[in-house]
Amino acid sequence: MDRPMPKYHFACMSFMFTLRDVFSSRRHVLQEVGIKPGFHVLDYGCGPGRYIIPLTELVGKSGKVYALDIHPIAIKRVKNIISKNKLINVETILSGNAADVVDESMDVILFYDTFHLLSDKKRVLQELHRLLKPTDILSFSNHHMKKDEILSELTSSGLFRLSGKGRKTYSFLKEA
Repeated sequence: MDRPMPKYHFACMSFMFTLRDVFSSRRHVLQEVGIKPGFHVLDYGCGPGRYIIPLTELVGKSGKVYALDIHPIAIKRVKNIISKNKLINVETILSGNAADVVDESMDVILFYDTFHLLSDKKRVLQELHRLLKPTDILSFSNHHMKKDEILSELTSSGLFRLSGKGRKTYSFLKEA
C-alpha cells in the first residue's frame, strides 16, 4: 500500500481487529516472539495500536517501541494510547518507511497483516533488513497469505531465512 486506505476502511478494519482480539489476545501472539526487557521493537504497520500496551510491558522502561504506519488515523490512535497510559517509551512514525531509524537498531520487528497490501514488497523487505540487528527476529503474520506464499515471499530475496513457526507467527532471521 503506497497511500493510506480510506477512513471508512480503516474504521472497519479496526473494528474487526477489536473483535478478533476478544478471542485471541495480542499478548498470546507476542509470547511467541521472545521479546525481553530492554529490546527495541518496531511495529511496522501498527494500525490502531493493538500491540502497543503489551509491547511496552514486555520491553520495560529500558526498552523502546516504535509504531510506524502510513495512515494518520493510526498514528493518532497510537498517540491517544500513549497519552492515556502515560507511556514514555513509545515513538510514532507517520510514514511508509523508517528512513529516520538507525541501521541495525531493532531487536524485533513485528510485520503483521500488512505485507499483502504492499506494492513494492522488495523495497520494504530491504528496509526491514536494514533496521534489524544481525541476529534478531522479524516476526511475521499475515492471515491473507498461505504458508507457502509466506515462505516464498520472505526468503526468495535472500534477505531473511525461516528460523521458526509458532501458532500465530513465523520468525525469520536476517541473512548477512
